[in-house]
Amino acid sequence: MKLLLITAIVEFKKDIQQILSAAQVHAYSYKEVVGFKNATADAIESNWFATNMTENESVLFYAFVAIDKVEAVINASNDFNAQQKTLSHIHVAVLNIEHSN
Repeated sequence: MKLLLITAIVEFKKDIQQILSAAQVHAYSYKEVVGFKNATADAIESNWFATNMTENESVLFYAFVAIDKVEAVINASNDFNAQQKTLSHIHVAVLNIEHSN
């Protein structure tokens, strides 16, 4: 069993739901959250927002999934990201579950 965490801008919410469905992850939770980035280390000309502090409407999905479904989610997310012309991507993290009941 793994804990799958997925974050992205809120515009990708339906895409993430489709990715999870295709990977046969039918039980998950999600919440709309505020994403924050401190861009003070970025060069001002490469900072699209022209400010040092940015907040974005984002979404956080989390699910307990079987190991065999993790790769399908990661591969589909990578495929989705490769097709994006924007700087925003779907971010996936996988955590080991040591104990659950």
